Amino acid sequence: MTQQPFSRPGAIDLSGLGKPAPQAGAPAGAPSPAPAGGGSSYSVVVDEQNFQGLLEQSMTAPVLLAFYSRSRMPESGQLADDLVTVVGEHDGRYLLGLVDIDAVPQIAQAMQIPSIPLVVAVVDGRPTPLLQDALPIDELRTALTQVAQQLTAGGVTGRHQPRSHAAPAAEGEEEVVDPRYAPAQDALAAGDIDGAVAEYQKLVDSNPADVEAAGGLAIAKVMQRTQGVDLAAARAAAADHPDDIDAQTMVADLDMLGGHVEDAFTRLVNLVARTADKDREKARDHLLALFAAVGNDDPRVLAGRRNLASALF
Repeated sequence: MTQQPFSRPGAIDLSGLGKPAPQAGAPAGAPSPAPAGGGSSYSVVVDEQNFQGLLEQSMTAPVLLAFYSRSRMPESGQLADDLVTVVGEHDGRYLLGLVDIDAVPQIAQAMQIPSIPLVVAVVDGRPTPLLQDALPIDELRTALTQVAQQLTAGGVTGRHQPRSHAAPAAEGEEEVVDPRYAPAQDALAAGDIDGAVAEYQKLVDSNPADVEAAGGLAIAKVMQRTQGVDLAAARAAAADHPDDIDAQTMVADLDMLGGHVEDAFTRLVNLVARTADKDREKARDHLLALFAAVGNDDPRVLAGRRNLASALF
């Protein structure tokens, strides 16, 4: 998977996350049965009636569209089944729409689907190809976990409400809200960054192993620290005072929000290398917080950790 830059909320670019697929049409076939989990808490079988509403839900949290045909390509059907399982494990981080291209060919045509299998990610109404291979379920888990970390790092922290196991919720029907992340999400939606930091902190305090909460807390703190900061003035201060910890960490935060992840890491690694005692500790701790914001499995974080170790020892 190609890693994407850290970015501001609502500006996530997930292009290039999957391998290229052959640009060839599949042979005609009869409609295939829906995946066994098609009515699970976070997946729904797509038809003409619910398709637009499904896309609109991407304004709350990411929607995945899985295009498949069991008769034309059985492995695409298996991918759809596996996605139901893996998406369910993310407890609302994604909502999965299952698109049987034989049952609803008009949707596949409208989306200009070149081949199957294909998984499209929709964030804030913007569709982007995500996967174009029928990955084994373990690789699929890794892929969606990495995407979730990238989304969290970019400030996309919303979650979908669980759907009925028996059938999708009817229009206007009230659904049970997953309460874990709702207060932080609501605070971010209201522009209350301080409130979001407080809510994420509560989650981390209650469960330090909650990686997504930790990532959400880290990015919320970056947003909190950079509120109202003038980029040009911050860069000038950092240039004039190369060993000033506050000036350097502020530019690192701004680099993160601007998508310059490696620049932020490099700046702080170099700061660690040329400082000592409390200044070094402060620079190191700040860098570790930025690692958490991006996600520990990101190759840039792995490289940053190696560079940090070299700077320390």
